[in-house]
Amino acid sequence: MGKRLIGWWLVLLVSAAMFGGGAATAQTAQDSAAQDPPAQVRQLLDLLNDPAVRGWLERERAARPAPVSAPEAVDPVTGQLDTIRNQIAGIGAALPRLPVELGQIADTSLHQIRERGILPVVLVLVGFLALGGGFEWLYWRLSRRNIRWLIAQPLDSVSNRLLAVAVRLGFGTGAICSFALGSVGAFLAFDWPPLLRLLVLNYLLALLAQRMSVVVGRFLLAPGGERFRIIPMDTAAAWFWHRRLTVVVGWIAFGMATINFLAPLGLSHDVVNLIISGLSLVTLLLTLEIIWRRPATTAAHPLLGPRAVSVLATLFFLALWVLRAIGASGIMWTLAVVVGLPVVVGVVQRSVNHILRPPGSEHGDQEIPTVLAVCLERGLRALLIIGSALLLARAWQVDLGALTVQDTLGTRAIRGVLSGVMVLLIADFLWHLVKTIIDRKLAEALASTETEGDVARRMGRLRTLLPILRNVLFIVFAVMAVLMVLAGLGVEVGPLIAGAGVVGVAVGFGAQTLVKDIISGMFFLLDDAFRVGEYIQSGSYKGTVESFSLRSVKLRHHRGPLFTVPFGSLGAIQNMSRDWVIDKFPIRITYDSDIEKARKLVKQIGRDLAADPEFAADILEPMKMQGVEAFGDFAVELRVKMMTKPGQQFTIRRKAFALIKKAFEQNGIKFAMPTVQVAGSDEAAEAAVARTALDATAKPAPSAA
Repeated sequence: MGKRLIGWWLVLLVSAAMFGGGAATAQTAQDSAAQDPPAQVRQLLDLLNDPAVRGWLERERAARPAPVSAPEAVDPVTGQLDTIRNQIAGIGAALPRLPVELGQIADTSLHQIRERGILPVVLVLVGFLALGGGFEWLYWRLSRRNIRWLIAQPLDSVSNRLLAVAVRLGFGTGAICSFALGSVGAFLAFDWPPLLRLLVLNYLLALLAQRMSVVVGRFLLAPGGERFRIIPMDTAAAWFWHRRLTVVVGWIAFGMATINFLAPLGLSHDVVNLIISGLSLVTLLLTLEIIWRRPATTAAHPLLGPRAVSVLATLFFLALWVLRAIGASGIMWTLAVVVGLPVVVGVVQRSVNHILRPPGSEHGDQEIPTVLAVCLERGLRALLIIGSALLLARAWQVDLGALTVQDTLGTRAIRGVLSGVMVLLIADFLWHLVKTIIDRKLAEALASTETEGDVARRMGRLRTLLPILRNVLFIVFAVMAVLMVLAGLGVEVGPLIAGAGVVGVAVGFGAQTLVKDIISGMFFLLDDAFRVGEYIQSGSYKGTVESFSLRSVKLRHHRGPLFTVPFGSLGAIQNMSRDWVIDKFPIRITYDSDIEKARKLVKQIGRDLAADPEFAADILEPMKMQGVEAFGDFAVELRVKMMTKPGQQFTIRRKAFALIKKAFEQNGIKFAMPTVQVAGSDEAAEAAVARTALDATAKPAPSAA
C-alpha cells in the first residue's frame, strides 16, 4: 500500500509539472500578446534594420484589437467559463494559422540566427553546457573526501539519519549551484544579441531544470543506495521512478523553453495554446506509460485491484488534459489538488516515519510518534496545504493583494476563509504537539515498574491527571479555534460569548448535580485523594480505580463488577493503597496452652517470613504477637499484627496462617473450639427415663381400621 501511495505521488508530481508549466506558459503568452512587446523585443526591433520585418510587425500590431481593461472585480466562475469558450474557439481558429505563423517567424525573426549560422549557435549552447558540467564535475571532485565520510557513517540512529539527510541536501544544492554558475552564470556574464540571448538562455534553464530533477531524484529516492533513501520503496521501484521523473521533467522543461522562445516573436495566443496542447499530449502519453508499467506491489488495494486503479488513474489524467486543453485551468487545478494533496500528505508522513524510525526498526510505524516526527509531519502538511491554497488562488485568478485593500462581501469571505485555514492549521499543529507530549509521558508512566518511593507516586499521579489534562486541552483548543475562525469570517463573537454565558448560567441551574460532580472531581484530584490503579472505598462502593471522566470515576470491584460513581457521590474516601497497611488478626488457643511459647513461635514465624525472598520486599515490619487480647468463654484470644505494603497483606496472612498451624501442632499448642457441656445428678437422669417410659405406654392403640 505504501509503495502504491508513493508511486501515485510521483505521477501526480509529474502531471502537476506538465499542466502547471503549460498553464504558466499560456498565461505568459497571453500577457505578451495583450501588452506591448517586452524590452528584449524592442531592443531586437531596434537592431533589426530589415524594413520588411518592421512592416510585418506593424501590420500585426494594427490588426490586433486593443486590449480591453478588465473590471476591478471579476467573478472567478464567470471568468473561467469565458476562458473555456474562448479557448475552444481559439484552438479551432489556430489550426489553419499554425503553419503560416511559424513560417513567418522562420522567414523574418530567425534570419539573425541564419546569418550567424546554426552551427555557431549550437556550439555556444554546447559550450556553456560543457562549462556547467565541468563546474559540477569539479565540485564533486573536491567533495570526494566528504562523500566517503558520509558513506562510512552508520545510520542506526535517528540523529545519524538526520545528519545524513542534511549533508546530502547540501551536496545536492551545491551540485545544482555549480552547474548553474558554470552554464547560466557564465552565459549572462557576456553581452549577447537579444535573439541569441533569448534562445540560449531558455534552453540553458531547461537543462538546469533537468539537472535539478536528477539531483532531487537522487536525494529522495537514492536508487544507488538504499540506506540513504528517504521515500521508502525497493531498489527496482526507485530506479523506475528516478528514470521516469528525469525523462518527463526534461521533456516538460524543453517544451516550455521552446514556447518561451517562440511566444515573444509574434505567435498569437491561440497558436501558443495549440502548441502547448500538443506538447502536453506527449507528456500525457508518458504519464500513461508510467501508470501502466509501474512496478507491481505486494500490498493490494482494499477495494480495487491493480488494473482498476490503473484505469481510474488513466481517466483522471485524461480529464486533467482535457480540462487544460479547453482552458479550464481553475477546475483542473482544483481536481488535481483534491486528489493529489491526500496522496502527497501520505507520502510525506511515511517518509518522515521512515527517517525517524527507532534504532533497529525496519518500519517507521510507531504507536506513539516522537515530538520531532509530529513537528516535521504537521509542519510539512501545513506548508503543503498553504501552497495548495495559493495555487488554487492563482488558478482561479484571485488577486491576494487586492483582498487586503478591497472591502466587499466576497473579499471579506475569502479573507475569512484563508484566515480560518491558517487558524485551523496552527491549532492542529499545537494540538498534535501537545497530545504527543502527553501520550509519551503517559506511556512512560504506564511502563514504569516502580512500586514504591517518590518515583512510583509521581508515576501514579501522572497516570491519573494526564488523560484529564489531554481532554481539557482538546476542548480549549477546539473552542478557541472555532471562535477565531468565526471572528475571521466576520461573525461578532462577543455577543456569542455573552449568550453562551447566559445559556451556561441557565443550564447551570438545571444541572447543579453535574456542576457539583465536576467541581468535586477537580478537588479530589487536587487533593491527590486517589490515583489510577489504587483500591479505594467510599460508602458501599469499593474497588480499583480504572479511569476517570470529567464527572465520574470507574471502580472495578475485586469480584468483577464495575462501578461508575459520580464524584459528587463519593464523600469521604478510604484509600487502601497508600504507603503501608497494618494487618491485625486474632488467634484463639485453649486455656491449658503455654502463652509464652505461642508468642515465641509467632515471633519466629514473622522472622522467617521477613527473610523469605518471596515476601521480604512486601513486609515492612515482621509479624509479632501483641499479647492476650481477651479471655473468651472457651478460648484465650491472642492479637497478632504485621506491617506490609498495601494489598500484600492478604497473601502474607494466608502464608502465616499455614505456618502457625503447623508450628502449634508440633509444639502441643491447641486451637480452641467452641463446645457445649451438659452436667446434672443421677436422680434427675432416672426421673427423665421414667417419664419417657410413661409417655410411651400412655399412647392409644391404633384403630382396627
